[in-house]
Amino acid sequence: MPESLHDRFAVPGLAEGPVLISDPRVTAIGVRECGEKLSDVRGRLRVDGRLADPAGAYAHLREGLLARLEEAQERLPAGCNLVVVEGYRPPALQTKYFEDYKNELRTTFPLMSDAELHVAASRYVSPIEVAPHTAGAAVDLTLCDGDGVELDMGTAVNATPEQSGGACYTAAPVGAEARRNRDVLRAALEAAGLVNYPTEWWHWSYGDRYWAMTRNAPAAVYGPVEL
Repeated sequence: MPESLHDRFAVPGLAEGPVLISDPRVTAIGVRECGEKLSDVRGRLRVDGRLADPAGAYAHLREGLLARLEEAQERLPAGCNLVVVEGYRPPALQTKYFEDYKNELRTTFPLMSDAELHVAASRYVSPIEVAPHTAGAAVDLTLCDGDGVELDMGTAVNATPEQSGGACYTAAPVGAEARRNRDVLRAALEAAGLVNYPTEWWHWSYGDRYWAMTRNAPAAVYGPVEL
């Protein structure tokens, strides 16, 4: 990332920027599709309907990822629960999210080049060519207590870097309670084999290109899929 862009989006407390999903270290990784099915999360984990679509796509994940989330749920402290907000995302919706956010950035930062806008947008939405949500390999989630009340995580799910002042970054400075809750979430999910996209505390994945890059796997095992 050019220094000017890095400086513009630096997060206080972080020594260096994270590897973004648009980075060649991620995009160069291939996919060896395993053919695993998409499974419905509903009835197996708590699911929030704020991003529900008529087809219920949002509540589907690859079976291997869902099984790992169930394992992570068992690792959480008593009275603490995962809440799935969004899983599978159809390609057309993914493209819309990316282009809409890139246009927001273009308005906010009119001097950015198209290449810089593409990189900056990938902090928050994946470009379609590498998007893990379209593979059913990524999940946006949070935590709630036994009564279904969401815990303090420092920002809302899907808060942009601009809206949150960078607090959406997983390692960014947040309040003590939010930090504890993020650490609880991280410990359970990492133990179950998931990896975090470090610009979004709520975004975790398994089997996609970003997971492969993080875990030094030879290839992703989940590619784009249709529900």
